Amino acid sequence: MRELDRLRLGVNIDHVATVRNARGSSYPDPVRAARIAQEAGADGITAHLREDRRHISDADIEGLMAHLSLPLNLEMAATSEMQGIALRHRPHAVCIVPEKREERTTEGGLEVSGDESRLSDFIAPLAHAGCRVSLFIAADPSQVEAARRTGAAVVELHTGAYCDARSDGRFDDARREFERLRDMSAFAHSLGLEVHAGHGLTYDTVRSISAFPEVAELNIGHFLIGEAVFRGLAEAINEMRRLMDDSRREAVSA
Repeated sequence: MRELDRLRLGVNIDHVATVRNARGSSYPDPVRAARIAQEAGADGITAHLREDRRHISDADIEGLMAHLSLPLNLEMAATSEMQGIALRHRPHAVCIVPEKREERTTEGGLEVSGDESRLSDFIAPLAHAGCRVSLFIAADPSQVEAARRTGAAVVELHTGAYCDARSDGRFDDARREFERLRDMSAFAHSLGLEVHAGHGLTYDTVRSISAFPEVAELNIGHFLIGEAVFRGLAEAINEMRRLMDDSRREAVSA
């Protein structure tokens, strides 16, 4: 498989911090998890610095920037506080996500349509500072078109609805969500956007999404951290990497 066909894997380490924070201790260390992920074949590390600091902390971001050789993708809300943090650290990538304090995890895509002017102003200084900015959106044509108009370089398509439908056995819903993701991957790519995808991906669902030729990167976290309890983080990542590579190889050769 050629390097240009290779699908990148970003490992989200948020829930290593969740386990640490449950006891208020100093371990497990998200930076150590990032190093293990790097050795296991991850192409990047994703960390979501939430406004309420429920998992990743400011000190974690400091540590990741200081000790990580992989690119860091900093997920964050579109607030002045988060913009300031990103401009201070200048991570490789910044992914703008919706955020509600009461949610357990990110529940949906960013509403870009109707908020383009504010988001454009928010993105401009980040892009000028060298951060590759992405918007986490639903697989919807109006959101894709609006994302392009903001000046973002990347869209990350929310795969949660597809994964949930598959997990619940709602196969008609899963098929519809799969088709939306497939079509919007192609549409976003046709507009000149780099396409990423993530949320809720597991060993059972990653192969189908990996087959989309327009998708350049998957960001996966919760499942990998959960699987690491049983098989270790490196082995969990190795298996995800294998499934992604096999699916992409099959798609390229088809």
